[in-house]
Formats: sequence, C-alpha cells, structure tokens
Amino acid sequence: MQKSIDPAEGIPTIKILPGEFYVTDQNERIETVLGSCIAACVRDPLLGLGGMNHFMLPIDKNATGDSALSDANRYGNYAMENLVNALLSRGAKRERLEFKVFGGGRIMSSMTNIGWYNIGFAFDYVFTEGFKLVAQDIGDVYPRKVLYYPNTGRARVRRLNPMHNQSLAAQESQYIHRIESKPVEGEVELF
Repeated sequence: MQKSIDPAEGIPTIKILPGEFYVTDQNERIETVLGSCIAACVRDPLLGLGGMNHFMLPIDKNATGDSALSDANRYGNYAMENLVNALLSRGAKRERLEFKVFGGGRIMSSMTNIGWYNIGFAFDYVFTEGFKLVAQDIGDVYPRKVLYYPNTGRARVRRLNPMHNQSLAAQESQYIHRIESKPVEGEVELF
C-alpha cells in the first residue's frame, strides 16, 4: 500500500496492489489498476465507512482455514471476507453494505480468461451472501484504473488504452507465478 496526497484534489490517496485491501471513514481516495483482477468497493452509506480490495484469483482451492492476511487476500474468497469483516468490526451493518465491482478484463487473448472466473466468483459471492450490488464495470478487453471515495461512495473508472495491456499482462503473469509458489499460512475466519 502506498499513501500520498493527490495534488489536484488535495486528499490522501491510498494505492492498493493485488492481495491488499484498505478501509477508511476519512475523506480519502483509494485507487488501483486492474487487468483480469477484481476490485470490490464496499461501503456502509449511513456511516460513510468503506473500503476496496484487489484480488487476482477467485478462490484458494487448497484452503485449510489457515492463511496470513497478506498472502490470503490474493484469493477472492479471503479478500471479500476480510474486507467485509474489517467493515463490520468498525461498526458497519451487514444489511446496509453496498458493493461496486470492477475489473475482470481479458487483456491478452493469449492468456486464460481468469477475468471471467473472477467475475463469476464476485457475483456469486455478492448474491449468495445477500449483499446489494449497486454498480459494476466488468469484463471486456480493457485494463481499468479505479478511483473510489468511500466517504461518499463515488467511484470513477478509466478504461486504459490497450497499449498498456502488454505490461499489465506481464505484471499479472509474474504475480501469478510468484503466488503459486508461495504457501498460504496463518489464520483467517471465514463465515
């Protein structure tokens, strides 16, 4: 996670990467860049409390229940639960949570369509858990930059030029190889 002050807006900006999430009730902006990854922006509108996660793969099929947060959040099943749990622990109410889902692009035709699986997981999670989906920008062939303002719930999405696809695909491929070789360890409660 990287924190800075945006010169144009004058507010703190937190940049998250795959496997990270951030929650705030302050006047801050959370941003990320997505290829086939998914970012879920979740908020309790009554409290102005919200956050964003960024995950690369839908589920950890070898999950044993033990997982270090930083490693586990590379998988959607952990990333969603950890974000929701962090919001609930700060006073959010489950029945008020609103979800906005972004990403899942097929940025390189030669790569497997992991974005499609990520989208399927995200929708299955939201609807199975009974949450409200209030906005989405998913699929297609574009990488995206997502800016989210949890205080107000505003989300802005910029579809990036396809010329960025090659470097984003290389980063995603490198990340997948790195996480596949690293075991997931620690303790996370999934409910």
